[in-house]
Amino acid sequence: MKHWTLEQIPWTRFDPTRVGPEIVKLVKAAAMVEFNGGDYATYLRRVFADDAEFQVVADRWALEEVQHGQALAAWAKLADPSFDFDASFKRFTDGYSIDLDVEKSVRGSRSGELVARCIVETGTSSYYAALMEATDEPVLKQICRNIAADELRHYKLFYTYLQRYLEREGLTGWRRLKVTLSRIGESEDDELAYAYFAANHPGETYDRKRYTRAYARRAYAVYRRHHIERGMAMMLKATGLSPTGRLNRWLTSIACRFMQFRVRRLDAANA
Repeated sequence: MKHWTLEQIPWTRFDPTRVGPEIVKLVKAAAMVEFNGGDYATYLRRVFADDAEFQVVADRWALEEVQHGQALAAWAKLADPSFDFDASFKRFTDGYSIDLDVEKSVRGSRSGELVARCIVETGTSSYYAALMEATDEPVLKQICRNIAADELRHYKLFYTYLQRYLEREGLTGWRRLKVTLSRIGESEDDELAYAYFAANHPGETYDRKRYTRAYARRAYAVYRRHHIERGMAMMLKATGLSPTGRLNRWLTSIACRFMQFRVRRLDAANA
């Protein structure tokens, strides 16, 4: 299937009257993270140094991630003509980077790395689906629809390779669960907070606690139960558990309550 291009985005349909300022801040931050896909491809090539087939897959994946960043940045520039993506991205990469000097996965195995990649793609696919439904601006809606579909396809791709490496490495269910929980715990690490800071607060000093809260307050607010339920199914499948049934419903309810509680607390603190 031929991948979509930036030229296929209906830019002339941009409607400034439907631009929400809080959404703009999220899009600017997302552009930082997506455009940084090249570093993650470098990391994956080193982890899978002797797997030429997967290295090609990683390179293709990175190109699509970078394109996501380009599309989001272009939209953000329409919404806020003062937005300087290049300066913001430099500020982001000057303050945040991943360790590329590696020979093996930080997850302990290649299977573990692929579980983690599946969890990341679960989060991004769910997030862009939620963002698509949270905005009425037609151009952003189309961009988010395209990205959400890409991220779902990326999940399926990493899941396919996960099955191959599970046969070779025999990663236990407990270890898969441990990687999943570890990666979920990193959802409020410096990457997203620093991306939000770099994109939206030039000239200020980074405060991890402040910008983690600022980002989370806006990002969590776009989710609805069906986004969380779908994401939970994908996460459980990558972990080796049944994606449907009572466990999904139970975990979805917990996640929904947590997000609602977190947004209320952050709104109150901001007020």
